[in-house]
Amino acid sequence: MRFVMTAVTVSRKFQVVIPKEVRESMSLVSGQKVQVLTYRNRITLIPIKPMKKMKGFLKGLDTEVKRNKDRL
Repeated sequence: MRFVMTAVTVSRKFQVVIPKEVRESMSLVSGQKVQVLTYRNRITLIPIKPMKKMKGFLKGLDTEVKRNKDRL
């Protein structure tokens, strides 16, 4: 994992430009939606992916759960 840290300026309309290096590394495209989260004085942008692209992303996930005999 590679971290990119770049300073950006907030415009009068409270807009920011995501730097090209970050857009490319995250495969962001114009018009794409992102989720905005705040936590402990941080702003995090999480790209929202279309459901069609999510197909199969859990493939191979181990769904076996140990259960107590009284919970079967």
